[in-house]
Amino acid sequence: MSRELFVLTYGALVAQLCKDYQQDEDVNKCLDDMGYNIGIRLVEDFLARSAVKKCRNYSETADIIAQVAFKRYLGVTPSVTCTKWNEFSLILDKNPLVDFVEELPAGRSSLCFCGLLCGAIRGALEMVNLAAEVTFIHDSLKGDEVTEIGITFLKKVEDKKKKKNK
Repeated sequence: MSRELFVLTYGALVAQLCKDYQQDEDVNKCLDDMGYNIGIRLVEDFLARSAVKKCRNYSETADIIAQVAFKRYLGVTPSVTCTKWNEFSLILDKNPLVDFVEELPAGRSSLCFCGLLCGAIRGALEMVNLAAEVTFIHDSLKGDEVTEIGITFLKKVEDKKKKKNK
């Protein structure tokens, strides 16, 4: 599917959800759930087509998400910043999901328009045995200069070398 068609279709989906649900929290949950379901299926395609090797640590995982997955599926490469050993941010100077969106709908200030992304990342990580909390930190639709997605890995990845030494 072309990126533009996906972006237009996504905007229509969010608009319909806003009509179906009165509360932003309900729309946000629905978008996150949809994203999660996409992520658990998309990871198979990603692993089959990308030929990436197993990541040794969280930093490598965050880099692969930014440099390979986002580039492949959204046509953008976010920058990665590390805040702690298990916390990273993906910073999008240009968020492709909002290409055709000027502002959030009136009265929808707590709507997380791109919540599907958080769910997709969380679902894909879960399928490779990495539990993570994924949230929006900054949102360009809410007046921020960039879109920032925070990823906090909840479980430490076991290192094979450590297992051999035990």
